[in-house]
Amino acid sequence: MDFAIIDVETTGGKFNEEGITEIAIHRFDGIDITDTFISLINPEREIQPFVANLTGINNKMLRNAPKFYEIAKRLIEILEGCILVAHNSSFDYRVIRNEFSRLGYDFEMPTLCTVELSKKLIPDLESYSLGKLCRTIGIPVSDRHRANGDALATLKLFEILLQKDREKLIVKKTIKEGNQRDLSEKQLKLLEGIPSSSGLFFFHKYNGEVFYVGKGKNIQSSVNHLFLKTSNRSRSMVRELSSVTFELTGSDLLTRLKFEEALSQHRPRFNRTKKIDYKWVSFNHENMILIDKGRNEGEKSIVLIENNQYQGYAYAELRHQFNNLTVLKQLIISSKKSAVHNAIVKKYLASNRVEQIIRF
Repeated sequence: MDFAIIDVETTGGKFNEEGITEIAIHRFDGIDITDTFISLINPEREIQPFVANLTGINNKMLRNAPKFYEIAKRLIEILEGCILVAHNSSFDYRVIRNEFSRLGYDFEMPTLCTVELSKKLIPDLESYSLGKLCRTIGIPVSDRHRANGDALATLKLFEILLQKDREKLIVKKTIKEGNQRDLSEKQLKLLEGIPSSSGLFFFHKYNGEVFYVGKGKNIQSSVNHLFLKTSNRSRSMVRELSSVTFELTGSDLLTRLKFEEALSQHRPRFNRTKKIDYKWVSFNHENMILIDKGRNEGEKSIVLIENNQYQGYAYAELRHQFNNLTVLKQLIISSKKSAVHNAIVKKYLASNRVEQIIRF
């Protein structure tokens, strides 16, 4: 599934009479940005003075900018098949829809709002404005109140929200109704979008329900292996399958921890699990930050141990995000205190090395 991370700046003015002055769109496949469009736009109307002061965009800058109808085709191309994601998406979606409506085109697409998602997934913050939210969780923002600066900040925020979304609220909202194509064709199509990297994968019914969770160092190979099985269980899974989603983990430790949490969260009926009575284990140091490779170059995976208990994990690109415990705790996807998680970390550290351990 693809997302279009969007931010628009407008002229201000009466409701539904605003014109767009700048737009930034980053098409995002859940891993990488696959397409980008950024442009000033001549709104063919005056910018409100307070808006010009806020954004730094003035009427003179827009005289030679393209008008909306000149970029409309490009917008349709980059947005096709996407979910629109924006911070306060009702505003961005409304003004884009109004611009298309003036051209006589009925523009519609599904939307996700990072304000609403943040309130659910990062609760109890004083403010959910983009600037304050980004400061709280250590996301750098440049060119605030300009379309591309805000769009890139929204993209980083959305990546964190995807990680915190244990209940798959985002996936369930965006999965379409069941696919009626020939099954073998559907399998090939599903495999095309799955990376050959380490992580988890999720089998979904038509309504988004997770009925199987798998893991592997090569997710695509693991899914393909299941497709090739001929057991009654495997055939039943394939018959119910509507969509496959995945989460890259970066490190084997994160794969093991996230797999255990996914089983506990979704209780997928096709997973065979053994009930083991884990005993609490202690670590050599009560308080540690374990830093290892992330999902891409430049990113690090982080595991927090505090008071001799596994607290959760996070991903970060900036050193101050894991050197500053206050910022780190906002990034951490917290976990229920469980003996199994302590056991997983303890066992992993006994036979594997992480890149860095910070003791505090």
